[in-house]
Amino acid sequence: MDKPAPRTPAPRDRRSRPTRVADAIKDWLVERNMAPGDRLPGETELMARFGMAKGTIREAMRILQAQGLIETRTGPGGGSFVGEVTADRAKALLANYFYFQHLSVADIYQLRRVLEPELAASLAGRLTDDQLHDLESVVARYPEPAKSAEEERDQHVASLDFHRKLANFSGNPLLAFVVSFMGRILTDLTVYRRLYDPPNRELYEKGRAYQIDLIAALREGRGDDARAIMQAHMQTAEALMQAQEAQVLRRFIAE
Repeated sequence: MDKPAPRTPAPRDRRSRPTRVADAIKDWLVERNMAPGDRLPGETELMARFGMAKGTIREAMRILQAQGLIETRTGPGGGSFVGEVTADRAKALLANYFYFQHLSVADIYQLRRVLEPELAASLAGRLTDDQLHDLESVVARYPEPAKSAEEERDQHVASLDFHRKLANFSGNPLLAFVVSFMGRILTDLTVYRRLYDPPNRELYEKGRAYQIDLIAALREGRGDDARAIMQAHMQTAEALMQAQEAQVLRRFIAE
């Protein structure tokens, strides 16, 4: 008779005890369908429910508070409550992570080239007059090429705001978040690495023309044209931004 195969031991959870308890509390909140603003049990009840000492519970709650999942209020009616993690907070936390990943312009555009043309096509004929006017108002912020590095920086930021607004008009919250987040880290990359210096007139002229053409396609419901315009916009912007990145690197080496 064959011997049964030896059982593979379950992998050991190497996370700290407070981290494991924080995850257990999070799971408990989900199971109970608790919503932002709902009150959590007191410390004593949490100790009994999770079988942990006071110090462990307090540290777990601090972890959840740092993540924005728990809010602590003092005074009458105070206590711990379910928090709401806003999109801005989530993007800020992710941006801190990617700050140390040495992202390049190519890394960001590899994803932008896939997502943003489909986003544009999906919005054709669906935007309200107010939303279209909102996009036009962004383009109107930079009617002329920049005359200084500071103006160029502001134009870069405004141009990326155009894409964030498009993302926010999407009915897909995941797509909207990802596209908006890419705009944020590209803004940070542009500012931190001074990719706006010296001013790039070709990037300005082509980028602005693409955005004006895109608004027209969106207004007229031309989905295929909106996709093609955004594809060309992404390809052109990537090439020009990479050239700008290389120029900044050469200047850094020379210095």
